[in-house]
Amino acid sequence: MVSCPDNDIINIGEYLRDIDLAGKTVLVTGGAGFLGSWVCDALMYKGARVLCVDNLSSGAEENIAHLRGKDGFQFIKHDITQPLQPDLKLDLVIHMASRASPFEFERFPEEIIQANTQGTLIALGIAREFGATFLFASSSEVYGDPSLVPTPESFAGNIDPTKMRSCYSVSKRCGEAYVAAFRRQYGLDARVARIFNTYGPRMRADGIYGRAVPRFISQALRGNDITVFGQGRQTRSFCYVTDQVAGLLRLATSPGAEGEVVNIGNDTEITILETAEMIKRLTGSQSQLAFYPLPEDDPIRRCPDIGKARRLLGWEPRVGLEEGLRKTIAWFDGAVQ
Repeated sequence: MVSCPDNDIINIGEYLRDIDLAGKTVLVTGGAGFLGSWVCDALMYKGARVLCVDNLSSGAEENIAHLRGKDGFQFIKHDITQPLQPDLKLDLVIHMASRASPFEFERFPEEIIQANTQGTLIALGIAREFGATFLFASSSEVYGDPSLVPTPESFAGNIDPTKMRSCYSVSKRCGEAYVAAFRRQYGLDARVARIFNTYGPRMRADGIYGRAVPRFISQALRGNDITVFGQGRQTRSFCYVTDQVAGLLRLATSPGAEGEVVNIGNDTEITILETAEMIKRLTGSQSQLAFYPLPEDDPIRRCPDIGKARRLLGWEPRVGLEEGLRKTIAWFDGAVQ
């Protein structure tokens, strides 16, 4: 696969220009995953030492191959649901380890639950041991199918814990409860990011049930049918990966963000059908749209209220959807050759 554009990492660095990470040591669980590997990239670019922990169940070594051998980067193949004793003094722990694709909710529900519950407890314990700041990568899934859109952090959620997506959504809610408990009981500097739909290079397509953007791009480039569920009227708000990583790291490091829960995502809402049609146009594909029944428990709308991120972090998305899709398509185009 082709590497990611260097200017994307530079753009993240520009967004973090007022944040000094030189000499800091950061543990990233799930660091070989799509989003985790970008976080590792950005941390290394900013001069941090990175301990990347991943059991490679859904992450991939190729995502971090360019970092292996670099001074300040260490990869540890390990399942964070099992005890871990780092041998370096940590300043920051970022817990991102969990399968996150809808494709995996039916196949690996127990593993997903464990990563977001037992894995979170272990990661929190590590942060407490070293007196490190803790960032939990939660998800917009904690809102379920929200009745309030754009959805603020104050929305309590609308979730049926017996549905297929609940292995992810409910375990993320439990993870957030553990974070709050450690903050209250031990005074841990712990922060929660509720991540909305993110896309970009290194994302897996995962067949017809995977995430919409990489699935559509992969299908369009191959000339296969573009699979749309329902009538495609459900909406999402897609955030390009560089914006997402900048938001996460601003939340992890900003003074005054201690104990905060913050939505990180793009607040431009678009239907799935419009997204498919845009990707078809940008790829010049002759693929046809194929409509499938809507999966169980699929949210009708998904769009964040990011007013808190703007106020607290000085952050908002900078990359428009068409620009981000062009970059992602270029990466996938190299990957499918």
